[in-house]
Amino acid sequence: MFKRSFHSKDRAGKAVKPSKRSFSDRQKLKLQQNLDSPPVAKSLTSPIITLVVGREPRIFAAHEDVLSLSPFFTAALKGQFYESSAKRVALPDEDPQIFSCILEYLYKGDYYPRLLFNKRRASFELEDAQDLQNLGGHGSVESTVDVPGAGGALLKDTVVYCAAERYGLDELKRLALRKQGLQSGITVDVILRSARYAYENTPDSDSKLRAHYLALIIRSRKTFKRSGTMQMEMEIGGSKLFFDLFVAMCNHVDDIVDIGNNRSPKTI
Repeated sequence: MFKRSFHSKDRAGKAVKPSKRSFSDRQKLKLQQNLDSPPVAKSLTSPIITLVVGREPRIFAAHEDVLSLSPFFTAALKGQFYESSAKRVALPDEDPQIFSCILEYLYKGDYYPRLLFNKRRASFELEDAQDLQNLGGHGSVESTVDVPGAGGALLKDTVVYCAAERYGLDELKRLALRKQGLQSGITVDVILRSARYAYENTPDSDSKLRAHYLALIIRSRKTFKRSGTMQMEMEIGGSKLFFDLFVAMCNHVDDIVDIGNNRSPKTI
């Protein structure tokens, strides 16, 4: 079992600059304001849109002005997926469980488990987190989901992040990444499967979620080095993940050498 929790402050490579603090006071205040002020308007008077989600369809309903907070739905309500007479949008490739999180966020500004601010600790924590190791709000709570075709459980916040990428919801991406950083007790196979999923469902320009996984693997390299799952995944290949990991590891070694050279000049 992989017991280390995620942290956003770790550096994956030279392109990712570490901050002095993992989450600045300004960022905390902004995130708290977003959570206190959900994106949806208080008055919901727009038409109800029916959404048919998944290969085995589940029916959802949402207000048009709520959906229009997403650039994707602003376009979809005018495009080929929209049946104007029935006010219906078909999303056959979306997972209903993840889409439920998207709607929950659009209406409430968060999704379960919610991100809560602990005033006593002056830090964020997950709702209902089982903090058995007293990690200061870190714990495992509804951390994984089963997505068809993924080959096993995936980290829920990674899947939500990728969905937020599709729907153009940048604040939701930041929220999902922050929440994933508070999960702990995740097994190596789930991490690697989720990392592959992240690479398959984010653009190459993504500098947050991908770097998050690279930093995690580098930071916990002893665990991954002993993992038969890691060896099997690398032998299978087929993902840009492992080249990026190689580059990040080289950068990590370079940083160590630079630090050593500053103290007593030498080369490697």
